[in-house]
Amino acid sequence: MNTEILGVILQWVALVGLCYPLGRYMAKVYKGERTWLDFMAPVEKWVYKLCGINPEQEMNWKQFLKALLMVNLFWFVWGMVLLCCQGWLPLNPDGNPGQTPDLAFNTCISFMVNCNLQHYSGESGLSYFTQLYVIMLFQFITAACGMAAMAGIMKGLAAKTAKTIGNFWVYLVKSTTRILMPLSLLVGILLIINGTPMSFDGKQTITTLEGNEQVISQGPTAAIVPIKQLGTNGGGYFGTNSSHPLENPNAFTNMLECWSILIIPMAMAWCFGFYIRRKKLAGCIFGVMLVAFTVGIFVSVPQEMGGNPHIDEMGIAQDLGSMEGKEIRIGSAASAMWGMVTTVTSNGSVNSMHDSQTPLSGMMQMLNMQINCWFGGVGVGWMNYFAFLIIAVFISGLMVGRTPEFLGHKVEAREMKIATMVVLMHPFLILVGTGISSAIAAANPEIGWLNNPSFHGLSEMLYEYTSSAANNGSGFEGLADNTPFWNISTGIALIMGRYFPIVGQVAIAGLLASKKYIPESAGTLKTDTMTFAVMTFAVIVIVAALSFFPALTLGPIADYPGF
Repeated sequence: MNTEILGVILQWVALVGLCYPLGRYMAKVYKGERTWLDFMAPVEKWVYKLCGINPEQEMNWKQFLKALLMVNLFWFVWGMVLLCCQGWLPLNPDGNPGQTPDLAFNTCISFMVNCNLQHYSGESGLSYFTQLYVIMLFQFITAACGMAAMAGIMKGLAAKTAKTIGNFWVYLVKSTTRILMPLSLLVGILLIINGTPMSFDGKQTITTLEGNEQVISQGPTAAIVPIKQLGTNGGGYFGTNSSHPLENPNAFTNMLECWSILIIPMAMAWCFGFYIRRKKLAGCIFGVMLVAFTVGIFVSVPQEMGGNPHIDEMGIAQDLGSMEGKEIRIGSAASAMWGMVTTVTSNGSVNSMHDSQTPLSGMMQMLNMQINCWFGGVGVGWMNYFAFLIIAVFISGLMVGRTPEFLGHKVEAREMKIATMVVLMHPFLILVGTGISSAIAAANPEIGWLNNPSFHGLSEMLYEYTSSAANNGSGFEGLADNTPFWNISTGIALIMGRYFPIVGQVAIAGLLASKKYIPESAGTLKTDTMTFAVMTFAVIVIVAALSFFPALTLGPIADYPGF
């Protein structure tokens, strides 16, 4: 148990220690400064030439968003065709059939919005071809899109007065060639060394220790796992995701993958500071996020290590903690840490079954996704925090009698309206979706959605919409979710949860950039102070967290006394 705790501490230290230099490097990439990966420039120029892109052409925020949305639409059509037709495509040694249209829609949308709400079972649901040319491809594209959107926002905020926010295509390509691919290659090599397979062979039949025969899938696992973690997607190659011993063989790979999930979102906060040359502001933002993340660890890890009190009453030792739904090679503490890391990001991978964790751990996982701005997905996590920053600036300005300003640009009614709509859309999607599904389940108890009744059943439905709206993808798997209702309704939540905030926040950045720059003076509201950081935290808690406490009270909190 002490070893597990030490592993949790080492992960925390490695994340905090390495995100700073990575953030500085990423800022150099987006600013076009010299880096050690400049040898990728010829490859990037070839891509621009092949696609007919002029890398020197700047875009305004409307052109920027048009490019982002069009490339996502193209790949959505691509994914739908391949998923429905995979039974006739090559690299399918196991003969997996094509997906139904509603399942293909859910799968395609899920991975297109940097989520992995998988209503199919990994290796038995997809062929090697679709795993590579839909799932892995989308994991690169969607991560790079989020990073490109943030790069555009940073450029807009860094400018004193500008009509443009950069070139989306340049940010997209550089995010892939200079950040995601090199890190994925490094992580992939380490995974292969530790036993993760990389092949195109079909299933193997082996004899177990009990003398039974078992069929085991292989495939190009080591190619897909790194980007699913680094890009905060989380899509499992195997049905059991990162609890599978071929995806996550040992304690080292567990720490490596856990580190991979959070390192880029953490670095994004510092990247912002280096880009706009305001490291103190970045430190305040990073500090708020880190404190919230660490509090979650201090709640969840002891809960899982403490075990189930009802089992204690039976006189059964729980020296390893609560091990229901967990792998013995990973343990309770490392499983709890993974749950916190993945839910403060939009990474839906699991190394244990969240449905089996203690009620308060499950509540913290949901709350992380409901707040949706403690680091978050690559690029979009900081963008969600940005919406709360705008609201906090506006409220603080009114409270102290100063004109609301952020980085030398007035925050006026239009920006405030957009930020408010972005912030309120998230609880709307979650609570309305949960309300409708609860009404249907209550009126039709024979429908068979819920394997668990009462409070935990509500938690399962609440978690599903929370995970969808936050573009996470993990689930309380007591829910039978591969039905037309769940596939379509969560698909809608996925779309709105992804694109509405991106559009809104890029629009805010573009509008602010176009305004006349106001030099800092004695009357300027300081946004790089501890006081303002606490104010932003309070706004997030009041606006985001408290919106969900009535639902949480009827779900995991009500479930806790009976635990």
